[in-house]
Amino acid sequence: MNIKDILDDFDDSQGLNDYLWRNRPYKGQPHTSGGERGKTEVRGITFRDLQDAFVLAAFDAGNNQLNPEQKERWRKDRMTENEIYLLDLNKISPIAWAQNMSCRVEKMMGIYPNI
Repeated sequence: MNIKDILDDFDDSQGLNDYLWRNRPYKGQPHTSGGERGKTEVRGITFRDLQDAFVLAAFDAGNNQLNPEQKERWRKDRMTENEIYLLDLNKISPIAWAQNMSCRVEKMMGIYPNI
């Protein structure tokens, strides 16, 4: 059995394959984007903010790839957009990237931690 089959079986057991992306229920754990936390509407940020959150979340998920000087700049949010090319994106968990983006958006909205 391959990983896709395992994930599909899990999704089936949770009833997740019965829904399209935007129509699925918020049945996850309350503190996750699949639960109550995920019901929060995004307000007060721009599309550029979303792009920044996307790039910064990549650094959050892949900071183990940075050298000490780069890590210090990452800690201070001083990385530039083009420095995303420093990261091997194949070594970043897409789920960690997505979760970090949600946290970055919440910080920009001033509601982090949103639990």
